[in-house]
Amino acid sequence: MQSTSPGVETFPAHTPAASQIFTTVLSHGPLTRGEVARRAGLSPAAVTKAVRPLIEAGYLVEETAEEARSALGRPANLVRVDGGRALFIGLKVTGDEIIAVLTDLCCRIRVARRRRLTGRDPRHVLAAAGEMVEELQGEAEGLGVPVLGLGIAVSGDVDRSEGTVRYSPFLEWHGLPLAELAATTCGLPVTIDNDVRALTVAEQWFGEGVGLADFALVTVGAGIGCGLVVHGKVVSGAHGVAGEIGHVSVDRDGPLCHCGNRGCLEAVAADPAIVARVRAVTGIAVADTTEAVELARTGHEGAHAVYAKAGEALGRGIATVVNLLGPQRVIISGEGLAAYDLFAEQVREAFTTAAFGSASRCEVHTRPLSFEEWARGAAATAIQSFIRSDLN
Repeated sequence: MQSTSPGVETFPAHTPAASQIFTTVLSHGPLTRGEVARRAGLSPAAVTKAVRPLIEAGYLVEETAEEARSALGRPANLVRVDGGRALFIGLKVTGDEIIAVLTDLCCRIRVARRRRLTGRDPRHVLAAAGEMVEELQGEAEGLGVPVLGLGIAVSGDVDRSEGTVRYSPFLEWHGLPLAELAATTCGLPVTIDNDVRALTVAEQWFGEGVGLADFALVTVGAGIGCGLVVHGKVVSGAHGVAGEIGHVSVDRDGPLCHCGNRGCLEAVAADPAIVARVRAVTGIAVADTTEAVELARTGHEGAHAVYAKAGEALGRGIATVVNLLGPQRVIISGEGLAAYDLFAEQVREAFTTAAFGSASRCEVHTRPLSFEEWARGAAATAIQSFIRSDLN
């Protein structure tokens, strides 16, 4: 369910074919109409019918390109998305700050802002979010382009269809109707989603997942997350928690996880767990991840061993995903990549050992992304809701 606001422009062609065609051009364009038909698996007539209102409304632009020629040898017309036709806002909310971006329709960041949070009470966070949205709407007015949607990404158990944050451990939110509250505060259509799933949408449409029917995005940092794309669709599962590899057990006698179980991947390989373990092993009161990494890089054997164990656990966790779903690619991202050199070898070795048969041929890529890119993922979910009626 997308919380909407009266008076905001809607997408001019809410049909499955139009959404599919627009998404195809958005991710792969510029394309000729024939290429659109082939990629979307639709007839040329269906493409022509769907494209017409989108061109009339200014969302698609058709232009002649000499280098693109039809089967008859004549220059072919290329269809592309006019990224400047509309703007969207994305917010990534962490436990201590909000990262906000203003993007165009092609999810290119035009403006980025950050604001520290002095509390996690929803009223305080929503007030800060409202001020940031108002600021970015002012930027949009300067560009003379309307803002047509707001996406908000938070960690934890998020029900996008209901617009509710069931539980966010870092924000300590339970059962919060965030989409409705944010729509009332900001006056825009609002889409909320789990932050990793939102980032997965951005990667599927605009990043390393473009053109892949099946891939996984594993994020490493304050927590361990996993976004899944299966047969071209981002998977949330029947209960909205598909991909929670952070709570796959890798050591049943391991440390206690905040979820109440022992030996979860997150309790071994997430940044807070690593810092706590480095303190315990070395007896040195490292203050944060930066100090733990520095200690390991200076050759402290105990600190380095902690990172090695984290890498081994992460490699096994990734292998579990690959064995179950068989993705073409696994993308590793998140702020935890800052220490990846300390455990990359263990990740590779554990993955290769635990991956079954040909599953070991799965590509494993690292992709460092800033928090602004996570906010961009939130904007991508707003764009997705805007053009896909089946998600509203």
